[in-house]
Amino acid sequence: MGSIGLMNEAGQAQRSGTGEALSLDFCGMSFASPIVLLSGCVGFGEEYTRVAGFSNRHVGAVCLKGTTLEARLGNPPHRVWETPMGMLNAIGLQNPGARHVVDHILPGLDFSETRFIANISGSTVEEYAEVARIFDDSPIDAMEINISCPNVKEGGVTFGNDPDMSARVVAACRAVTDKPLITKLSPNQTDIVLNARLCIEAGSDAFAVINTLMGMAVDIESRSPVIGNNQGGLSGPAIKPVALLKVHQVYQVCREHDIPIIGQGGIASAEDALEFLIAGASAVGVGTALFYDPLICPRINEGIAAYLRRHGISEVAQLTGTLMLNYY
Repeated sequence: MGSIGLMNEAGQAQRSGTGEALSLDFCGMSFASPIVLLSGCVGFGEEYTRVAGFSNRHVGAVCLKGTTLEARLGNPPHRVWETPMGMLNAIGLQNPGARHVVDHILPGLDFSETRFIANISGSTVEEYAEVARIFDDSPIDAMEINISCPNVKEGGVTFGNDPDMSARVVAACRAVTDKPLITKLSPNQTDIVLNARLCIEAGSDAFAVINTLMGMAVDIESRSPVIGNNQGGLSGPAIKPVALLKVHQVYQVCREHDIPIIGQGGIASAEDALEFLIAGASAVGVGTALFYDPLICPRINEGIAAYLRRHGISEVAQLTGTLMLNYY
């Protein structure tokens, strides 16, 4: 679809009341849509915001690529591998370093278009805090704490799978910033609910649920892992049932404290997004689907809006946590 078609679609959505119905407040940030573009899928924002038809009518927020204190080259290839109904990735947090992002990348972003969320990572608790401190002195709207990256050898999974360590990272970041903190939770842990509870106590304002599952692909001729890092993070439709369950579980804690959730993991349609909202998410993350359909967001928005109209619901926030469980 060309840019004219997208502009017509956006205009039709606006005239039908889609924009007002889909807008929401997330940690004090005004989202024009429940869609959040996930970290690592749109670079540092400029890779997607130049796509014809991008506007704040389509996307509530953009999570920037994972950023560390110092520049990283990332993992050796292969870094990405297609799997049945999904994708393995092991980029290894390649990035130019937090100071470069703040000084040279953020000034090029249009903060009037949408909200921009930094994704921060580190190998130590102290490094997380220093990256948070750097982004605190910037126009960034919020920070996503990446405590659960399965494709780096240091930090990453170790932090995300240990509830006490997760809480230490959150507390260290909370001490250096008043900006909203969104903790990205790992599905690769024993008790995600305990982790969420401790992170709330440490100062987390919201959660992103879930990060990728750990996975592997094998080259049978060389009998070696396809991914240069041996393992990577599995994303895409294959992980959606797991992600839905984790959102539902974490929501049981979050609703006690009025903590919002970005539900993510395999969303590729309006129906997928609606499932996450009903299970307990306040917003929904779109990631892997962007690689094969970069113009998917307007269609997801229109599908959600049509559902709201069909069910007589005036705003998308009214859907959150409306799941009716079966009892026998």
